[in-house]
Amino acid sequence: MGFSRYAVPQQGLIVRTGEERATLVRRTYSLVLASVFVTVGAVAFAMTQPAMMQAVTQHPIITFICAFIPLMLAQRARASFPQNIGFVFLFTFAMGLYVAPAIAWAETQSPGIASQAGLLTFTAFGALTMYSFLSRRDFSAWGGFLFVGLIVLILTSVLNMFFGSASGFTWIAGIGVLLFSGLLVFDTWRMRNLYGPDDYVIAAVSIYLDLLNMFLFILSLLSGNRKN
Repeated sequence: MGFSRYAVPQQGLIVRTGEERATLVRRTYSLVLASVFVTVGAVAFAMTQPAMMQAVTQHPIITFICAFIPLMLAQRARASFPQNIGFVFLFTFAMGLYVAPAIAWAETQSPGIASQAGLLTFTAFGALTMYSFLSRRDFSAWGGFLFVGLIVLILTSVLNMFFGSASGFTWIAGIGVLLFSGLLVFDTWRMRNLYGPDDYVIAAVSIYLDLLNMFLFILSLLSGNRKN
């Protein structure tokens, strides 16, 4: 499952000083970490509300649309603190409610699988982030390829929902993990080279979405392997 990407800042904006880069990195990863905690809290809250879980399960499209309303508001207010942070937290809380039924279902099939998926996700996050920071490669050429890959992945996922192929879901999950690993490297590179210190909201949401999608695809991959 691929979520929409956040808007890109004006091209050509470069972080020119070490102090600006350090400020951007600190703000971005602080917001990413806080957003992850908000999402985890939302999942835990949803688990205690059966009526809400049922409503999300019955109306996933409406829930998905509602979740992205605060994201659009955060984009419009990205330079207005603290409104931008508040809208980001509303978005990440809503995303926690949205993914809670899938996590609950996976936990009923294999208790503890969500924790394993989370551990694998953050291990991959640390390795890929370190690679992006230490590598001197220019990852700008990855953008078009990854965008096309994301569109193909979404279309393939929709088609497979109609065909219901178990092996298809496993393949899609594996490709999704690889695709969002590439997007994480690309977005980390983009944060360091294209964003200014005040663009931390855009950078954080992009990385957050990469993490969330990686987690969901890893969870799906582990669930498929347990069934087999």
